[in-house]
Amino acid sequence: MITLLILIITYIAFISLGLPDSIMGSSWPVIYQDIGASIEDAGIIFIIVSIGTVLSSFFSDKIIRRLGTGMVTAISVMLTAAALLGNAFGQDFRVFCLLAIPMGLGAGSVDAALNNYVALNYSARHMNWLHCFWAVGAAIGPMIMSHFISGKMTGNWAGGYRIIGFIQLTLALLLFISLPLWKRAEGKLPPETKKKEPVKLGEVLRLPGAIKALIAFFCYCGMESTIGLWGGSFLVMARDLPAETAARVVALFYFGIMIGRFLSGILVAKLNSKKMIRIGEILMIAGLIWILLPGIDWIMYCGFFLIGAGCAPIYPSLIHETPANFGSKYSQAMIGIQMAFAYIGNIIMPPVFGLVGSQIGYGAYPFYLILSLILMTIMAEGTVRRTA
Repeated sequence: MITLLILIITYIAFISLGLPDSIMGSSWPVIYQDIGASIEDAGIIFIIVSIGTVLSSFFSDKIIRRLGTGMVTAISVMLTAAALLGNAFGQDFRVFCLLAIPMGLGAGSVDAALNNYVALNYSARHMNWLHCFWAVGAAIGPMIMSHFISGKMTGNWAGGYRIIGFIQLTLALLLFISLPLWKRAEGKLPPETKKKEPVKLGEVLRLPGAIKALIAFFCYCGMESTIGLWGGSFLVMARDLPAETAARVVALFYFGIMIGRFLSGILVAKLNSKKMIRIGEILMIAGLIWILLPGIDWIMYCGFFLIGAGCAPIYPSLIHETPANFGSKYSQAMIGIQMAFAYIGNIIMPPVFGLVGSQIGYGAYPFYLILSLILMTIMAEGTVRRTA
């Protein structure tokens, strides 16, 4: 019974993890003038959030071993709730920058904590569905904001932030109430996971296959961010699609991730995580080849959906393999460092393509992604061979 309750709470926590991730992008065109910022200033906030997330991911092993998964999750969601409510009532660019710090710090440790807990205690099916629930949260956020921005509900973008902030606050209170359940559940974990002393970074990096695993995470998350950030520019500037059509096409990428992760949770019972990673890589390369083909619009639509469907199983499957690849003793530390490298990929790869696109044209978009996918595949396969 406790196992089931913790699983339900974990799913809810991942919805809360996805909620804040997409709301600024969907509302920034309305926000920036009201808070005295420029359209480009969104990049400053993004970098602050990302740095905070990287730092909390790197130190997540130490924090989680001291406080426990349940407490870290509750505190992290409370931090994001406070940041969202602060943005709603502050309505100033400097406030947004200041509150980006707790927003980032709240995201890294909880991501590592919940991913490791699920990897140790549940099947790969639940890992895929867990990340499907993140996509649900990421989809709900812009829907709430769109109602406020469009005037369908009373208020403006600040009202959207308040609603989402109060949702997060409610979830945080639920998590604090559930702390006794977490303590009982964590008492059943393997003894090596309960040691208070964190694993040293150098010790983790010397594990066979560790560096390759980190590069694989860097490439995957960097690709996912690049696809979402620059897909519209590629379609408008290289394929001459109208901006509103391009937005719908890029939305198919995220739809592909959400549907793909739900289906992956079903298929992984028959196909293990390693096979799901390979299937995802094949679907991604197929989708990238499709968007290279000239002419017919439906091919472009299918291409972006295929890329999303291919992305779907890779990230959760790589995470779920971590205890098997590196042992339960090192899994929490390894997942935390993997999260950090994933967010570093988010910071680096999209701006690099921005420079590439501005110099040689946005038609380079599929080729940039194909090269990144090849590197990720080599690293992921090398991890499997070294740790098998």
